[in-house]
Amino acid sequence: MEQQEIRQLHDRLKTNMETVIKGKGDVIDKVILCLLCGGHILLEDLPGTGKTTLVKALAKSLDCRFTRVQFTPDLLPSDLTGAHVYSQKTGEFTFRPGPIFTNLLLADEINRATPRTQSSLLECMEEGQVSVDGETMVLNQPFFVAATQNPIEIQGTFPLPEAQLDRFFMRLSMGYPDEQEEKNMLSAFREKSPLDDLKGVVTIDELMQARTLVRQMPVSDAVLSYIQHLASATRRDESIRLGVSPRGSLALLRASQAHAAVCGREAVWPDDVKAVFTDVLAHRIMLRGHNLNQSAQGACTALEQILMTVPVPTEKR
Repeated sequence: MEQQEIRQLHDRLKTNMETVIKGKGDVIDKVILCLLCGGHILLEDLPGTGKTTLVKALAKSLDCRFTRVQFTPDLLPSDLTGAHVYSQKTGEFTFRPGPIFTNLLLADEINRATPRTQSSLLECMEEGQVSVDGETMVLNQPFFVAATQNPIEIQGTFPLPEAQLDRFFMRLSMGYPDEQEEKNMLSAFREKSPLDDLKGVVTIDELMQARTLVRQMPVSDAVLSYIQHLASATRRDESIRLGVSPRGSLALLRASQAHAAVCGREAVWPDDVKAVFTDVLAHRIMLRGHNLNQSAQGACTALEQILMTVPVPTEKR
């Protein structure tokens, strides 16, 4: 696979998914960026806006192994990771894999599970492995977590702590469709769901090759310094109580590389960094006077102010 084929892969995925998800091209673009970077995504929006349908459309477009888990307060870590089960036939304990042994895991309403169950995802998301009873098992690759949560419900939920929010590459919102988009959706779903006829257009091998090429996208010292200066600015800003972690800086770098590759560039430009800046970092900061359920819009506003104040490097292109 060549660098220019990354854009073709992106276009195939997007075109296929848009037969189901109407009028949300920008959201689909960002989901594909996360996929190319090997990151995980948190979809936070009102019920019925298409979060689950979006993930299902992605899974079918990739033709990969897909598992959906409905998170509830009684869900145990072993319900996700699996457990050793005693076999009366053999007289031995054998490991029975849980639903986390998949390619694409939909963690539906993740904030309804207890912190103990939520934390069982940390090792899986960060290191791509599971530890059960002292035994470590590597997960299938690619391994991609798409979690959803409803921001308006508080009773019976357990908000994700900052340490776990930081594991998600991006936090996105679908939003309500406009009038024409909703009409197109009603027309497409009038007789049956177009999701039923969706076919795979990208293989697992193609995706893994694309991920390798994304990491090889050249980044100049000037752009690396720009990313570092932006991250440092979040740690000094008086309106921000908790700035971006080094993991966040690395995520910004990866997203910038993927954005440059999808745009068909030969190297990462500062424009690529600016294009993904708020989507990658808004959920990784805490504003002063806000709790963990802070306004996403407030975080975006603070980051946009930082973009305006940090000097942009100029380079010959």
